[in-house]
Amino acid sequence: MGQTFNIYCDESAHLENDHLRVMVLGAIWCPVEEIREVSSRIKEIKKRHGVSPDFEFKWTKISPAKIQLYLDILDYFFDNDDLRFRALVIPDKTKLRHQEFGQSHDDWYYKMYFTMLKTVLSSNSTFRIYLDVKDTRSQAKVDALHEALCKVAYDYDRNIVQRVQTVRSHEVSALQLTDLLIGAVNYANRKLESSAAKLTFVERFKERSRYSLVRSTLPSEDKVNIVVWKAQEGD
Repeated sequence: MGQTFNIYCDESAHLENDHLRVMVLGAIWCPVEEIREVSSRIKEIKKRHGVSPDFEFKWTKISPAKIQLYLDILDYFFDNDDLRFRALVIPDKTKLRHQEFGQSHDDWYYKMYFTMLKTVLSSNSTFRIYLDVKDTRSQAKVDALHEALCKVAYDYDRNIVQRVQTVRSHEVSALQLTDLLIGAVNYANRKLESSAAKLTFVERFKERSRYSLVRSTLPSEDKVNIVVWKAQEGD
């Protein structure tokens, strides 16, 4: 096998009955040998802004007082060629018709995870996938996702998707970065304007990526790759 990559995945508004229309799945990936450097550089940014190296940055914490910290972290993502981001946007999950396709919401959820990851995975590399611990069902979700990814990738020996496991986001800077970016994509697609600080972050994201965050990018885009999923495209 070739290079080994770590993939850090997160989701926003993924529950079936949470009364939120827009759902976003996202992932940041990086060569495994660069992860320590990423963590070190992010700690340096935190130190420069007078916050603890252990401070957990996340979308819900963006505020006017800390907006420059978040903008500097965003700029670091764009300035680091080893970090890449992909997001799958479901504009309105209330329109899903699971019964017509003989599937549960969980079945569909795993299909969407594969749709989000399929252009990241390749048969000549190895991938280790990490998800945030969210609830008591996390391990069952991890096992089912690993099985689903290996099945659709014909990776029966688990040589491609070597590992799928949960981690605690406050311990992993790259996972916090995933949370930050999918939060911005979700905010843009929901057309929210309630927070000036979050709008500032979204505008910087648009400026640096040169994308609106509400439309699909070219499939070949490998820095910020966004897919806006349509129900008729899937099952």
